[in-house]
Amino acid sequence: MNKYVVIGISDHEHFVLPAEVRSLLPQHQYFSGGKRHHQRMQQYLPAEYEWIDITGDIPGLIQQYQQLDGSVMIFASGDPLFYGFANSIRKYDPAAEMKVYPYFNSLQLLCQRSNIGYAGLYNTSVHGRGWDELDAALIRREKLIGVLTDGAKTPAAIAQRLLEYGYDNYTMIVGEALEGVDEKIRTISLSAAAEGLFHALNCVILIEDTPRRKYMGIPDALFEGLPNRPNMITKSPIRLLSIAQLDLYERRTLWDIGFCTGSVAIEAKNNFPHLQVVAFEKRAECDALLDLNACRFGVPGIIKVMGDVFEHDLSAYPLPDAIFIGGHGNRLGELFQRLNIYLRKGTRVVMNAVRPESREQFVQTAMALDYQLHTPVNITIDDHNQITVLTAEKI
Repeated sequence: MNKYVVIGISDHEHFVLPAEVRSLLPQHQYFSGGKRHHQRMQQYLPAEYEWIDITGDIPGLIQQYQQLDGSVMIFASGDPLFYGFANSIRKYDPAAEMKVYPYFNSLQLLCQRSNIGYAGLYNTSVHGRGWDELDAALIRREKLIGVLTDGAKTPAAIAQRLLEYGYDNYTMIVGEALEGVDEKIRTISLSAAAEGLFHALNCVILIEDTPRRKYMGIPDALFEGLPNRPNMITKSPIRLLSIAQLDLYERRTLWDIGFCTGSVAIEAKNNFPHLQVVAFEKRAECDALLDLNACRFGVPGIIKVMGDVFEHDLSAYPLPDAIFIGGHGNRLGELFQRLNIYLRKGTRVVMNAVRPESREQFVQTAMALDYQLHTPVNITIDDHNQITVLTAEKI
């Protein structure tokens, strides 16, 4: 069994390792960390030691550790358990024995410098990863959001994203080079941050100034629709019923086939921010509609796929455990069978049908594929035709 001692350190020039940690140093031969950590800790290391740089290939690095004859002492910034290297060890070497000596993480330090109580801070990271965590926090309307940044997703890029999706109701605090000689704390507007330059080592806190309205059942009239085709939208009550039938609370990925205005994709992610949503549409005139409506309602993160769904390599996208069929180009049976290749047990498929032949084809195809059919729900809105909400589940 591999053994690790993971030490959280500070950039403060007068930082001192705890006595317990200093007593462990002579017992180790192997040490690891970033180049910056090596420079900081070199003075404490024993006369004979081997240093292993932490690079981007974490699985390979863990394999290298596993070949060593002895415990490895690893230095990391702040709290190694907070989006840090200790979590990488748990992921790639789960059987390992590990002792962690944490320091304050950067967002704690920034809160302390800014006199902000951080019990209610919603922590997110865009460091070396996508926007998912920050997007979800915004959609949830979190009032106090901490963000770990990187060289691409800088404070400026974060501010630009918030402004793009209408979240101009936040103020940004940027902590730069915290506890270093170049430390700087700035409280700035998003518009100023979007044009700003910042030290490479930074983190961000977003503070909500005023609440932004959030809908459950977005009014149809607020969506931008296709010109001269006001009925080309899944109406709000049917949209909510369809989403309820999809049972999205514990599902991870929704595919919206034929998104048109984007109403189902947007409503789903708006109410289930954790959800990965992939939206497919072949009509070119719908391309801009999804972007416009997603920005209008503050719903970032939907993956848009333009073109005929029959011509895409669907394996290139996150595989779904829920599918809404909003359009099928009169090829419903063929579409259902093609989608079936990518579906695992428990995946739900929902479709709204107006024509009897569509209902029959959905039921016949689902039965032929040995899906469980749920009781169909019939609903009529105003003077529109009756719609049947159909639900099938792979068993």
